[in-house]
Amino acid sequence: MKGPLVSVILPTFNRARFLGEALESVFSQTYRPLEVIVVDEASADETPWVVSRFPVIYVRRPVRKGPAAARNRGLRLCRGELVSFLDSDDLWLPEKVARQVAFLREHPEAVAVQPEEIWIKNGRRVAPQRKHRKPHGYFFHRAVKLCLVSPSGVMLRRRVLEEIGFFDEEFPVCEDYELWLRLAARYPVYLLPEPLVLKRGGHGDQLSRTPGLDLWRAKALAKVLRDPALSPEMRLMALAEARRKLEIFRRGALKHGNLGGLFEAARLERKLLLPLGLPAP
Repeated sequence: MKGPLVSVILPTFNRARFLGEALESVFSQTYRPLEVIVVDEASADETPWVVSRFPVIYVRRPVRKGPAAARNRGLRLCRGELVSFLDSDDLWLPEKVARQVAFLREHPEAVAVQPEEIWIKNGRRVAPQRKHRKPHGYFFHRAVKLCLVSPSGVMLRRRVLEEIGFFDEEFPVCEDYELWLRLAARYPVYLLPEPLVLKRGGHGDQLSRTPGLDLWRAKALAKVLRDPALSPEMRLMALAEARRKLEIFRRGALKHGNLGGLFEAARLERKLLLPLGLPAP
């Protein structure tokens, strides 16, 4: 029996040195049918030439708007019932898509599933810390603390993204953390125990190296506090973690003389946290 169409959305910016391997890992999948959409954020390297070697839908944007906008562009174009994302520096093992499709077929109630990963940093395998252990089931209590769903790993039913909304394009970073908070407030994410994704890190252009990430995480938590799907317990967890992340950001901003960041953190706490009846620090 023919399986459902899986749409693969791959955003990229000046990653020609990695992009060919990433696309090869997609087209080496044992599963078909696949629809592959590459969204190029105005790359100035050999990205168009690399993409031309593969049968993909290629979207080249005139200006860079960030990963949220790039993934959303792919989501608006895609036709698949199931959606996967792949960062252009990561790789899939050949059975990745097939294993996820099989899981979702066997569990029609599930909306999201991800596999374990192999982490490579500067060419060497590293072991994730215990706190990075991936969730299996409902995980909002852990989602507030860390981004535990990997864009390069997760497969989702497209209908759940239409329900909860796409990536928030106001977030230049931590856009995935913000989306997974909305997902975790409503649904479990399931885990396949096999490592089926190679996550490659250590290069200087990774957004995870952007300064001030805790401020954006606090903004994501402040936003989810307004989500009607949150239970009272979830709301307290999100509020406590938002205040903790703001305090971490403030310490760093003080150390580096970031007065603008300090004012922004203070405004965020007053405007979004004080209405809940708690005092400012």
